[in-house]
Amino acid sequence: MAEVEIYTTPFCPYCHRAKSLLKKKNVPHVEIDVMMSPGKRREMRERAGGVNSVPQIFVDGNHIGGSDDLHELERDGKLDALLGATDGS
Repeated sequence: MAEVEIYTTPFCPYCHRAKSLLKKKNVPHVEIDVMMSPGKRREMRERAGGVNSVPQIFVDGNHIGGSDDLHELERDGKLDALLGATDGS
């Protein structure tokens, strides 16, 4: 399975939506709270090409975007392949 990182804030509904999809698919992920960790928002912005909104999601170090982008990959049937999921997941 791919390594998934998601930059979030505590009360963000889009963050919750993205994390819910990952949880539903049993995808382990590293959550990085940009409010509680000094400098993490700057790190996120640098990695995401200047994007400042949360969530920002990375799969194996590659920026895939936010919650809407994650759900679009799921709707298009591309998310499982991106995550390296097997038929059993």
